[in-house]
Amino acid sequence: MGNFLTELNEEQRKAVECTEGPVMVIAGAGSGKTRALTYKIAYLLSKGVDPFNILALTFTNKAAKEMKERVINLVGSNDARNVWMGTFHSVFARILRNEAEKIGYPSNFTIYDTDDTKSLMRSILKEQNLDVKQYVPGFVLSRISSAKSSLISDVDYNNNAELILQDRNAGKPMIGRIFTIYNNRLRKASAMDFDDLLFNTNVLLRDFPEVLYKYQRKFQYILVDEYQDTNYAQYLIVKKLAANNENICVVGDDAQSIYAFRGANIQNILNFKSDYPDLQIYKLEQNYRSTKMIVNAANSVIAKNKDQIFKEIWTDNEDGNKIKLLKAQNDNEEGSLVANSIFEFKMNHQLPNNAFAILYRTNAQSRSMEEALRKLNIPYRIYGGLSFYKRKEIKDLIAYFRLVINHNDEEAMMRVINYPARGIGQTSLDRLRIAADESDRSVWRVMEAIEFFKIDINQGTKNKIADFIAMIKSFSIQLKTQNAYEVAKKIAITTGIMKTLNEDDTPEGVSRLENIEELLNAVKDFTETEPNNPETLETGELHIRTLDEFMEDVALLTDADTDDENDNNKVSLMTIHAAKGLEFPYVYVVGLEENLFPSIMSIGSRSDLEEERRLFYVAITRAETSLTLTYAENRYRWGNLTYSEPSRFIEEIDVSYIDFPQKNPMISKLFSSENFTKKEFNFNNPKPVDTTKLKKLNPESDSYQSEEIDFETIQTGLDVEHDRFGRGKVLQVEGTGASKKATVFFENIGQKQLLLKFAKLKVIK
Repeated sequence: MGNFLTELNEEQRKAVECTEGPVMVIAGAGSGKTRALTYKIAYLLSKGVDPFNILALTFTNKAAKEMKERVINLVGSNDARNVWMGTFHSVFARILRNEAEKIGYPSNFTIYDTDDTKSLMRSILKEQNLDVKQYVPGFVLSRISSAKSSLISDVDYNNNAELILQDRNAGKPMIGRIFTIYNNRLRKASAMDFDDLLFNTNVLLRDFPEVLYKYQRKFQYILVDEYQDTNYAQYLIVKKLAANNENICVVGDDAQSIYAFRGANIQNILNFKSDYPDLQIYKLEQNYRSTKMIVNAANSVIAKNKDQIFKEIWTDNEDGNKIKLLKAQNDNEEGSLVANSIFEFKMNHQLPNNAFAILYRTNAQSRSMEEALRKLNIPYRIYGGLSFYKRKEIKDLIAYFRLVINHNDEEAMMRVINYPARGIGQTSLDRLRIAADESDRSVWRVMEAIEFFKIDINQGTKNKIADFIAMIKSFSIQLKTQNAYEVAKKIAITTGIMKTLNEDDTPEGVSRLENIEELLNAVKDFTETEPNNPETLETGELHIRTLDEFMEDVALLTDADTDDENDNNKVSLMTIHAAKGLEFPYVYVVGLEENLFPSIMSIGSRSDLEEERRLFYVAITRAETSLTLTYAENRYRWGNLTYSEPSRFIEEIDVSYIDFPQKNPMISKLFSSENFTKKEFNFNNPKPVDTTKLKKLNPESDSYQSEEIDFETIQTGLDVEHDRFGRGKVLQVEGTGASKKATVFFENIGQKQLLLKFAKLKVIK
């Protein structure tokens, strides 16, 4: 028992064996973080801790599944299946289903994904006669999400003068009202969005002390993965649950905190010691992933950050080659350089396609990479593409599943009530929705009692609505008596979805039918696997795996969980944010230019710039064997070819770790390692540049022209244009000289704060 500890290095073992009291494990990139967490759970089980008393929180279902499988292999029993292990959202959704009635929800509440919330938001904006260009659904939802992540309810929001003033200044004074309507619609639909799962868990633990005490006693050991990525709501839940005995272990790396835009707060890990003064800290500093050259280069970059927990990452791996730096004339040539480099490596070393990854700051950068790879017939895949569960035919059938489980799910009902076509038109649906709003009922409740409402709908349509309701209720009756596959197949056939798709013999139609078949296969597979719910396992009862349980799994899938693993011999293209947690032998980080990486939105404050630097650190440390950095001197932005300066991050790498090739037939303009030094060549300013001038390429002369723009003259009220953000209006100007900033409301993306020295705004006359 516990012999597996011999497989750990000294620091990993110390961290694993320290089970009592608060523990923080700072795990550098490639240092075996997952191994330490997995072995700690196995060690607790080997010491006789009841698996039902262990709570392990991750950020993806995939990570939880892998950890659980590893623990099973280590302890040689199925005890690991009884550990409460899963994502924050999946674990707290489970708790909320058990306690839902206390906060006014039914236990079968629906979880809305991003598509559902956007659809709901569009409906609300339409009903309120609000311009979607002014109130962009994604922006409004982001504003609401930020509030919920900070535990600000719609009532709190509307009573907060500062937030209301911000919205008014941004030209969006109705956001508070939209927030209230949105929350009310969720309530009527017996639905929660992803943020509600955390928000409502906090409400539950805050307002019901007996529930808090119940779970404090239950979870005697709490382990949290990727703690640097937690937001305020997650931080507070974990702190409350651990307050009873403080047996809490958090694992993470402040140097890889890159999700502030999602609400992640790096201070949670930086200030962990202030919450737990008797904290034990262990640092995993040995990197098992990368060469010495890559590790040392990453260290030289992240050392520039002030807000960090100091650590010195090292490795016993081979020295490896220096980091390659490629300069291209433009983004198209940059794509060619990268594709040719991959082709050469493949040919010279007989490497598979999946040994390579191309990482970029923004999704738009994939275009030139894709075109270049296609020209060389190199297969690739883009992470973050349309996942299986977002395809129309899948969402249609899933919507039926949701409606059968929760009749009040308005988004699901509106999606399928007339699909396949059954003669219930949009006008009738609009009238039903108006009646529902006026009576403060769900649309389903209105349809059930349609004869009691004065709605201008003919009797034929009312009969069709009655038939639809009867069909859905017939499925619901079977939910608890038949397994998930039996009910799902019956729904697919009885609703007419299978028949409709079967009649479409086009290649697209055949593909859609195959996707439905694959979904039913997934449901079948689900019914034949053991339940993953510790509460179910705790009772020891034989259990039919039902459709609502399957839907619980589907609703909580993350992008990382839905990636297609069956077709993986391809070059991977993804944003750096999507690459976190992954590793590849050969990595290309492209687009290393000022205002692109670091982003123009991140150079106005030190904290934002440090997050961009952490993002670059994450990019570097994805590489195992070879790392190549590229930048273009000119790049097309919104149809204009603009001059680009090399990123400051390149200069922050110690020059001794970079390879500046003297001869390479693929590279049009070369650096020379003999005449290149930091002193002689400043990446931030390779030649004298007047930053108050906007440089443009004149196609006729093929040389740069300067259009005079004095940023000192920018003032409140001006109509302006930005290369990336489009047209906007200046709302506020503050500061002087090089520190002068402007708050600008852009038509397409909303409010941004810009450092005028770099923003290069054009005044629209």
